[in-house]
Formats: sequence, structure tokens, C-alpha cells
Amino acid sequence: MSNQIPEPPPSAAHVKADNASLGDLLGDVTRDLSTLMRQEVDLAKAELKQSASKAGKGSGMLAGAGVGGHFVLVFLSLALMFGLGAIMPLGWAALITAVVWAIIAAVLASMGRKELKQIKGLPQTGETLSEIPPTLKPGEVNR
Repeated sequence: MSNQIPEPPPSAAHVKADNASLGDLLGDVTRDLSTLMRQEVDLAKAELKQSASKAGKGSGMLAGAGVGGHFVLVFLSLALMFGLGAIMPLGWAALITAVVWAIIAAVLASMGRKELKQIKGLPQTGETLSEIPPTLKPGEVNR
């Protein structure tokens, strides 16, 4: 009685490698690469659509805030101007009111711009493309 471990049956990949021609194997590799590239393009499209959707939502919200802010600005400006006009000339009251709202507008514009800069673009596509071996990347020559 021997203590030999029986050899496992050959896997499908081993059988195929033993029986397939080099042309068939290269055809499989080419087909797999083509599938991989199609999947990368599909991933890029999905990420681009998601980023565009976020940019659209952010821009729409900023526009809505701008319209609402405009109405608030008009009525509060009038109230502030007439309130200050009771203690000083109306022209100076209007100028002070305009300066206050200019500062507020600058702060809001800065915050909106910061939000739009947080859009990531195509993070997953960039990550998976960086994993492709350099020999398979178009335009790169190994020397």
C-alpha cells in the first residue's frame, strides 16, 4: 500500500491548453481583451452619466437658490434701506445695504463653486485602467 496522493483530474483550462492550437488560444486572448475593453467603455459611460447627473443637480440647486435669494435680497434690501433711512440719508442707507448683500453673495458663490469642484469624474474607470499591464495600453512601446 503506497501513500501517494492521487493526482486531481486536469482542469478545463489544462485540457484546453493541451488540445487547442496556438491560434485558438490567441483568438481567445483577443476576444477576452475585446470584452475587457468594452466593459471599460461601459463603465466609463456609467460613471460619466452619474457625474453629469450630480453636476446637473448641483447647478440646478444653485440656480434655484439664486432665484430665491434674489427675491429675499430685494425685500430685505428695501426693509434694511428704509430702516437705515430713518436714521441717515437714504442714499447712504442704500449703499450700506448693497455692500452687505455683496458680501453675502461672494460667500454663497464660493460655497457653490466648492461643491462643483467635488465632482470626481471617472474614478473607477481610472483605477481599473491603471491595472491593465503596460504592454496592452495603446500608444506605449516596451523597449
